[in-house]
Amino acid sequence: MTEAREPAARPARYTPGTPCWVSLMVHGMAATQEFYGSLFGWEFVPGPYVRAQLGGQEVAGIGQLPPDRHLPVAWTPYLASEDVDLTAETVRLCGGTVGVGPLDAGDAGRLLIGLDPSGAVFGVWQAAALLGTSVAGVPGTPAWHELLTVETEGVAKFYETVFGFEEEPVVSADLDYVTLHAGGRPVAGLHGVGHDLPRDRGPHWMTYFEVADADAATRLLVDLGGHVLRPPHDSPHGRVATVADPEGARFSLIENPR
Repeated sequence: MTEAREPAARPARYTPGTPCWVSLMVHGMAATQEFYGSLFGWEFVPGPYVRAQLGGQEVAGIGQLPPDRHLPVAWTPYLASEDVDLTAETVRLCGGTVGVGPLDAGDAGRLLIGLDPSGAVFGVWQAAALLGTSVAGVPGTPAWHELLTVETEGVAKFYETVFGFEEEPVVSADLDYVTLHAGGRPVAGLHGVGHDLPRDRGPHWMTYFEVADADAATRLLVDLGGHVLRPPHDSPHGRVATVADPEGARFSLIENPR
């Protein structure tokens, strides 16, 4: 699942508010590494918290859920912050919840895990030794992050205030979508889907991973024990499929994102 395009280097430092890392907490570490290694070509740096790499470049992280914790298995994006403790205060003041942290992750950085006012889980990362995802623009790398929520108006104000985003709503009578901008460029989306929100999940962030061929990647995913939630289809930004890994973590595959 590779192609000849050259990877794009990530900036030395992420603009505050930009998704800079994505992490997954699972029950079966070995099986999860085998699944994503086969699907995306990831290699793994072992440890209590495993870092996935492509060509020696950091891509994502996978951690072990405690056996007595029955939490949803989900990909969680981390948004860059220059002061995670100050961000934690702002999250609380703006109606969000800080569930974990702020705490140090060794010498890698400092983090928190929060919930926005709609209940969607997100992370915040203050980089030290680990700046974040260090490669982009090739298969197996995060291409986009999108919050699926009931409606965007209220939650957009939260993210704008906490992270300093500028918003660009889509002017449409039948589409509730807001693009968040940081440092003058689009970095994430908020999609209000109303009653189409999955009842078993509630509002949640969706990570899109780039693939060379969405149809082929979806077939491979099924062979590896994954599940197709929405088959590959054409979108204005590329061919997209919504899928889940064997433990139920949802994500999207996107071919040639533009």
